[in-house]
Amino acid sequence: MNNNYLSDILGFAKAILNIPSPSGFTDNVIEYITEEIAKLGYKTQKTKKGNLLVEVKGKSEKVLGLSGHVDTLGAMVRSITSEGNLKFTTIGGPIWPTLDGEYCTIHTRSNKDYQGTFLSNSPSTHVFKDASSLSRSPDTMVVRIDEVVKTKKDVEALGIAPGDFIFFDPKTTITESGYIKSRFLDDKISVSILYGLLKYLKTENVTPDPNLIFVISTYEEVGHGASYIPEVDELIAVDMGCIGEDLSCTEQDVSICCKDSSGPYDYNIISKLVKTAKDNKLSYVTDIYPFYGSDVSAAQRGGKDFKGALIGPGVHASHGMERTHSDALENTLKLLINYIK
Repeated sequence: MNNNYLSDILGFAKAILNIPSPSGFTDNVIEYITEEIAKLGYKTQKTKKGNLLVEVKGKSEKVLGLSGHVDTLGAMVRSITSEGNLKFTTIGGPIWPTLDGEYCTIHTRSNKDYQGTFLSNSPSTHVFKDASSLSRSPDTMVVRIDEVVKTKKDVEALGIAPGDFIFFDPKTTITESGYIKSRFLDDKISVSILYGLLKYLKTENVTPDPNLIFVISTYEEVGHGASYIPEVDELIAVDMGCIGEDLSCTEQDVSICCKDSSGPYDYNIISKLVKTAKDNKLSYVTDIYPFYGSDVSAAQRGGKDFKGALIGPGVHASHGMERTHSDALENTLKLLINYIK
């Protein structure tokens, strides 16, 4: 495969990783993705709740959906303390100890941005005996604002109010050794792979066997990303592959998930994916994710009648400081290309 596609994927990923898009605040990133897909010559449409759809005509009557979610974890202002700090509420399920000391941006409804830092209520070892032992959670942390504020009224004067979004700094880094380190690789790295697939189809003038519907969903992290999708025969969620205890996946592999918290995925699709990976000598694994749900799960709970599966590049330390490798991106892209031929 032309290495330019991997370069395209990485460039696209770097761009969207740096566009804040927690669940409920995805218009900007969807607009960017829409513009980039339009440059490839594809038409797009949006669902009422903001999911982006791209259709690619195939050779047969079969319809295959490919989904990835662009919404991320985040936070929202819950209240303002008398000292001028922000209490917050969680969007999605971040690992809060990894957020202690992280920089963030508070975005107001008047489109003003202020910088801040997530901190424990006991942020200094020189002052607090429990600085190291205090648990880290929204109940024991605040956001310190980088403005001269001493009181709640000072903060309100900035235009900050409950309901304002708080964006985490993604800290995106791509190393010479091929690693991609960033928050929110779940699932922006897979959305970037789907962009790479669209680029491949257009550049190589490839007509897939099934008709394809790409679904870029916007509420997956809160459970209902692809709860509505057009009619499809199959839906494959392209999401992150889990790495850790009792799992086979590494950061170089494409993971094929056989079962997650919503139950088993379709046996025949999983078997076809495994055969495709074997036939093309891809680095792949099959795994079980007990604490995981996907766009397929949401669509099936929404009452759609289709067969579903889940694949994705191996991502380490999910919902924390995530990392994957370019090998996993390549294996995932090749699996998709050969599956749709």
